[in-house]
Amino acid sequence: MTDKTHSSRIPMVDPGDLSVAQQEVYDQIVGGKRGRLAGPLHVALYVPELAERWSAFGAQVRFEGELPQLVRELAIISVARYWNSPVEWAIHSRIAADEGLEPEIIEAIRRGESPEFDDDLQALVYEFMRQLLEFGQVVDKTYHALHKRIGAGALVELTAVAGYYSLVAMTLNVHHVPMPDDADALLPGLPDGTPIRHPTRLPRCKTRRRIS
Repeated sequence: MTDKTHSSRIPMVDPGDLSVAQQEVYDQIVGGKRGRLAGPLHVALYVPELAERWSAFGAQVRFEGELPQLVRELAIISVARYWNSPVEWAIHSRIAADEGLEPEIIEAIRRGESPEFDDDLQALVYEFMRQLLEFGQVVDKTYHALHKRIGAGALVELTAVAGYYSLVAMTLNVHHVPMPDDADALLPGLPDGTPIRHPTRLPRCKTRRRIS
């Protein structure tokens, strides 16, 4: 698990000292919607061919498609909490708040507690992610309810979010990619400060209205 006390296990790629292949991919990344080299791309750029495809796939999953941005970010922070990825959490919990996700929901997920939703779609998305991350599968009731709400295309995108951001979380964690300087609301570790070495199970959510 990465936190502010860890240094990276390998050097972050230096934008001032790139190979020709790295420079070409770097220019594509900073010239795209991200606008900067961030997160796992700091290490993915060690393999330019991988970084190029990673960046394109990530841009599609994060910025494009039918999935509403608020529930996309809800899904991402669920992944970040499950894999105990503080860098992913620091970046996307802030984006989720900017998109309008309630602070109480974000805080409950951060603490590994049951979030309470007024919005049926948010509750369905959280439950879909909870089942998929914990079991690698989703029960028919949840799948069909969400399919009815958002359609096949957005449901495929949501599954891609789970897979892509799990890759991101693992990469950030294993290489100890540094936290953003302005990070706040860090993920809790164990009481003695030891990082958590196992996934944090997402508890079932609560709803104030029945999910239809």
